[in-house]
Amino acid sequence: RAKEIKTKLGTLLQKPDSTTDFIIPYPEKPEKPPKAQKPSPEEALQWRDSLEKLLQNPYGLASFRSFLRSEFSEENAEFWVACEDYKKTKSPVKMAEKAKKIYEEFIQTEAPKEVNIDHFTKAVTMKNLVEPSPTSFDMAQKRIFALMEKDSLPRFVRSEFYHELIK
Repeated sequence: RAKEIKTKLGTLLQKPDSTTDFIIPYPEKPEKPPKAQKPSPEEALQWRDSLEKLLQNPYGLASFRSFLRSEFSEENAEFWVACEDYKKTKSPVKMAEKAKKIYEEFIQTEAPKEVNIDHFTKAVTMKNLVEPSPTSFDMAQKRIFALMEKDSLPRFVRSEFYHELIK
């Protein structure tokens, strides 16, 4: 069974055939978001209790990513954003390409921005990638969200980055 998954995954991770070569790949650097509106102190205060609200606010996300960068754990937010983008992908071909890119960048062992997920979650994610679907990364994304919520968010709330926002 594991060998079968490995073989299918190997096939999935190989270079796409020439018919898909002209499809625009997932951009290396996401375009700069439009100038994010600085939140009101009241709005920023809500982020203490809701990582979701923080991540959905472009300014909050940018501030949180800067904070994570200062802690060398920005890959968690990048992975979360990549998963959100992936779930919006309609084309099966593009979905397979993005799945491969996310896998190579964040999931595989020794990935350049490897996220900290347990072996079980990694195995489930790899199994899901045999046939990519919008939910392929859900379990891993939930684990990383929980990690950021439990670990990074409380530190962010105590940081200078955050205190500047709630003044």
